[in-house]
Amino acid sequence: MSTSPHAGTPRTELPVLDGVPHPSRWALYHINVYARWLIRRRFDVRLHETANIPETGPVVFASNHVGIIDGPLLAIFTPRPVHALTKSEMFEHWFLGPFLRWAGQIPLYRFGSDPAAVKLALRVLREGNAMGIYPEGTRGAGDLVRFNRGAAYFALASGAVVVPVTMLGSREPGGGISSLPRKGARIDIVYGEPFAVERVGWPRTREQVGLVSGLIQKHMQVQQDHALALTGRELPGPLPSEENND
Repeated sequence: MSTSPHAGTPRTELPVLDGVPHPSRWALYHINVYARWLIRRRFDVRLHETANIPETGPVVFASNHVGIIDGPLLAIFTPRPVHALTKSEMFEHWFLGPFLRWAGQIPLYRFGSDPAAVKLALRVLREGNAMGIYPEGTRGAGDLVRFNRGAAYFALASGAVVVPVTMLGSREPGGGISSLPRKGARIDIVYGEPFAVERVGWPRTREQVGLVSGLIQKHMQVQQDHALALTGRELPGPLPSEENND
């Protein structure tokens, strides 16, 4: 999921993160190997160009969003542990909510500013770790035409590189908003070339964030074209018209 922090109001310093805990990391380091094995019993998951992922330092993994399993795939298969911004509604479930927190994911309220989510994500990046974000905001065609500014904000605020991620096959053509690929289906996850962003302190203007966001969008679209050519695949197309994506 994506966020749209209010980056246009001048301030004197970065948000104070004293007392903001780093999201849980234990599951990301110790459970993913088993989760990968389980998922690969159902789907043929293939990773491409993982050499593009920096081994150290803060990273914003910015992914297109086509299917309901994109989030788990990003968090479980990415070689570096990823703390992804995830819509807060999923944390309301009695079992799924505690599990997501245990797995180090960050709840995000999508219909207004969410300072708590922003601070958690910045804590992750300031400690040299990786977060995940979906600039499109919601599931859809995955063509990156709709593009929010969250990835640019976090990159500018932390100096993190942005690594584009293209998900292919996590929703099949014609599939609904919550559909899963058929058993044995191939899912390709392609990691694009990093986009370097120099950290910019306060005051940071809305225009600065918008400019960098546009550059990241264009870079991700180029990397997505490369991913499609590399895998020989196509995007699944828009969701069925009768469905309303939330």
